[in-house]
Amino acid sequence: MPIQLEIVTPSETIFSDEVDHVVIPTSTGKIDVLGKHIPIIDKLDAGDIKIVKDGKISYLAVGSGFVEVYSGKVSLLTDQAIDVQKIDEAGIEEAIQRAKEALEEGKKSKIDVAELQKLEAAARFAYAQKVAKGKSA
Repeated sequence: MPIQLEIVTPSETIFSDEVDHVVIPTSTGKIDVLGKHIPIIDKLDAGDIKIVKDGKISYLAVGSGFVEVYSGKVSLLTDQAIDVQKIDEAGIEEAIQRAKEALEEGKKSKIDVAELQKLEAAARFAYAQKVAKGKSA
């Protein structure tokens, strides 16, 4: 039984379609959501989303946010999401390197914790893009 998947960022709806199932990284681990799944609300962790539709697998990289499963629908509200087929490998490596450098510099200069958390989240998102891109290749 298919389930409606919707992935939304503050600026746009990234994905909206019926799928066979979807694997989502949450604060309690990865969950595989199929039709008639029990209702849940959980924290979405930065990582890769595996989407299965008509036997075909695709991947999206997402940032942190929230996941809600209710009444045949999966909603992911995230700060960022990208289709890994549309990303540039060199850009990912550059983003990871910039985040690492900024984190190291931040530790030395003792910038505030909130800023370090943002940089860490950006690095996790860039890494998730790299992992998801590798899976889809």
